[in-house]
Amino acid sequence: MATVRKLVAGNWKMNGLSDQIVEAVKVAESLAQTPAGVRVAICPPNILVHRIAERLARTVVEVGAQDLHCEAAGAFTGDTSGEMLRDAGARLVIIGHSERRSHHREDDAAVSAKVGAALRAGLEPIVCVGESLEERRSGQALQVVESQLAGSLPDSLDGRSFVIAYEPVWAIGTGLTPTLAEIEEVHRAIRRVLVARFSNGAARPILYGGSVKASNAAEILNAAEVGGALVGGASLKATDFLPIVRAGG
Repeated sequence: MATVRKLVAGNWKMNGLSDQIVEAVKVAESLAQTPAGVRVAICPPNILVHRIAERLARTVVEVGAQDLHCEAAGAFTGDTSGEMLRDAGARLVIIGHSERRSHHREDDAAVSAKVGAALRAGLEPIVCVGESLEERRSGQALQVVESQLAGSLPDSLDGRSFVIAYEPVWAIGTGLTPTLAEIEEVHRAIRRVLVARFSNGAARPILYGGSVKASNAAEILNAAEVGGALVGGASLKATDFLPIVRAGG
């Protein structure tokens, strides 16, 4: 199996005003050099992408966005294209997060179109998949995740840089986490799909997301096939986020 460089990405969701920028700066200043084998990214609300990208230029911390429109431009009031995000300084973009799939009714086809748009704009997509609590309890977790992968990943990803994030919906923001065995089972299933479909499938990181915090980060990040973490609330403060980053080294 190819060595996969870990990625620890902070998803600020709809949190942060101008005074939140200082937290991103604190992360970058504390990581003059990242732990070996770890990439670090912060994905703020779109309104902060440009300002944070300017402040983090020439640091080791990358900047991402949380969503994009599938078209490059047009009459789409309130939306933001990948090209705009790239111009603002983003280098990655989260796509298909469960909150987008649920609150905005985004299906696999919509996610796939957005992945294509990210590639077109030169952004590295972080594509999210994950099952609900009902699906987990009914034994459908692997089936659901494999179906989401089949529908959400276009063939155009072959040979390109991309990231998968496994986020069990029932663990996001709840304080609940699957067992290590459950995490490893899903991550292994995702790896099998990636290897079967993409020439570089063995070398793409698979992140775990869902109530990741300093107290459980080391255990999760050392689990089989876990190639990093997509961190929610614990990424909003440098003091909470930095221990997670360092746990990946």
